[in-house]
Amino acid sequence: MEITNPGLGFWQIAKEDAKRVFIEGYEIGYRHFDTAIAYRNESEIGEAIKELGLKREEIWITSKIPAEIKNYKDAKKAIDESLERLGVDYLDLMLIHAPKPWALMLLPGPRFHKGNLEVWRALTEAKKEGRIKNIGVSNFTVKDIKNIEEHSSEPIFANQIRIHVGHVPQEVIDYCHEKNILVEAYSPLGVGRLLGNETVGEIAKKYNVSPAKVCIKYADMLGTVPLPRSRSKDHMKDNFEFDFELTQEDKEKLDRVKTL
Repeated sequence: MEITNPGLGFWQIAKEDAKRVFIEGYEIGYRHFDTAIAYRNESEIGEAIKELGLKREEIWITSKIPAEIKNYKDAKKAIDESLERLGVDYLDLMLIHAPKPWALMLLPGPRFHKGNLEVWRALTEAKKEGRIKNIGVSNFTVKDIKNIEEHSSEPIFANQIRIHVGHVPQEVIDYCHEKNILVEAYSPLGVGRLLGNETVGEIAKKYNVSPAKVCIKYADMLGTVPLPRSRSKDHMKDNFEFDFELTQEDKEKLDRVKTL
């Protein structure tokens, strides 16, 4: 199936909640589910898929190779194990979780360009074998993306990055759009911090919607696919339905919110 908007994120969804969250999300209408090896809830998602008796083509599943893996052999193993835990024959999308190991992400130093190319080789091979339909990256800067583009003819399908009111990496978004790379927005609610933001609250009141809806609509207006997450069925339902329009004036107010 094609990717749908929004997706349901599984970052920080504990193992004991993941199966229920998936089932409730599916019942609400979500068909796009975003997890990662590092989230440690793939097995529970696999159990939910089995319990619901879903046909594989009914849902879109994304997972991610850990940021710490920067070689072909371990990347290949990670792909195999991810498919096994999820209990599926293929993934719709698999990403390199980050260009650098997490412990080094905010530090100056090498960008692990060679290692990322090794992981990309494993992903490309899995795609040719039909075990992954699309491959991409996450948290990649323009330089990191160009490293892949300059050394591989295999297109980058998506770049999943942190995007929310107060944090809009416009250079990366613009470059991805120029290159026809789908941009996915994780943490569109600013890890919950935006729900108490004064500007967001005022706009939500104007449209008689929740602050969460305003944040998700804002990410949508940036030309991205938002990936909200929640353990609450009511919140999942609220996040799923954002079919209202913000005026350009209100979007610009959100543009001016200071970086969180």
